[in-house]
Amino acid sequence: MDRITAVPNPKDVCAIAVTYHPDSDFVAQISSVLPQVGALVIVDNGSAAAEVEMLRQLAANSMITLVLNADNLGIARALNMGVERAAALGFAWALLLDQDSIADADMVQTLLAVHAAFPDRERLAVVGSGFRDVAAKEPTPINVGDGWIEVECVITSGSLIPLAVHAAIGAFREEFFIDYVDIEYCYRARALGFRVIKTRATLMSHAIGAITRHNLLWFKKWTYNHSPDRRYYIARNDTVLLREYGQYVLGLWALKSLSRCVRLCKRIVLYEQMKTRKMAAVAQGWWDGVRGHMGPRRG
Repeated sequence: MDRITAVPNPKDVCAIAVTYHPDSDFVAQISSVLPQVGALVIVDNGSAAAEVEMLRQLAANSMITLVLNADNLGIARALNMGVERAAALGFAWALLLDQDSIADADMVQTLLAVHAAFPDRERLAVVGSGFRDVAAKEPTPINVGDGWIEVECVITSGSLIPLAVHAAIGAFREEFFIDYVDIEYCYRARALGFRVIKTRATLMSHAIGAITRHNLLWFKKWTYNHSPDRRYYIARNDTVLLREYGQYVLGLWALKSLSRCVRLCKRIVLYEQMKTRKMAAVAQGWWDGVRGHMGPRRG
C-alpha cells in the first residue's frame, strides 16, 4: 500500500475523555469508543464521590487509565494531562472527547483514513469530526459527503491530533480554563502554518449547550442557555482571541468584542433565565478579557 492510501492502525490512537460530574450515560460513550482505540485516558476534574466511584469501576478495564483531580482544573489543563499520559504510554495519536459525545462505530477508522488521504498531512494539526447536534434547532443529515473541508477551527470533541504535531504547536492554553480552548489551539496552529480540517461525514452525536427555540413575532430565535460561569468564559476568551488574532487597529478589537457582548445580553434578556447573573458575568468576562485577567473566574 502506498504512502497516500496507507491508514495508521486505530490501536495507535489513545482516546482522552475529560469528565466533570459525569452521569450514567458516560458508560455509553465509553462503550462506543473503546473498541476503536488502543487505550482510553479519563481525566476527571473534581467530580463527586459517587461519580468517581463509577469512573473507578470503569477503570477496572485494563485499557482505561483514570486520572483524578481533586478540583476542577479546567478543560485545558485536563486535556494537557491526558495528552501527556497518552504520550508516556507510547501512542502516536490522541482522540479528544467530551463526556457527552457518542462515537459512531467507524469514527476512528474514518478520521485516520481522512488524515492519510490529506495531501499535506505533515502540516495537518487536527482532523475534526462532523457531528449530529442532538439539541440542534434543525436535524443534522446523517451523512453530508465523503472527504473533508478545511476550516478555521473545530470543537474539541471528536478531534484527532497527531502527537508529534501537537508537540510542535504546544499545549492547550490553560489560562483559558474552559471555553474557546479548542478555537485558540486551532488559531495558533494555523498561525504556525498548520492546517485544520473536518470530516464531511457525521461521526458522532454531540450536544452544544441546551438549545431552546423561541418565537419573536414572525422570527424564530435560538439560544444556548449556558450557565453564568460559561457566559463569563465565553465573553472573556472571545475578547482575548479578538485582541490576539483579530488584526484590528488600535483598540477596535475591544469595541468588536463589546458589540458581541451587547448582542448576547439582548438574547439573554429575551430568552434565558438568570438574566441579571448572566449579564453580570458577560460584563465581567469582557472587562477581564480587556485587562488580560485570565485563569479561573474570580469572585
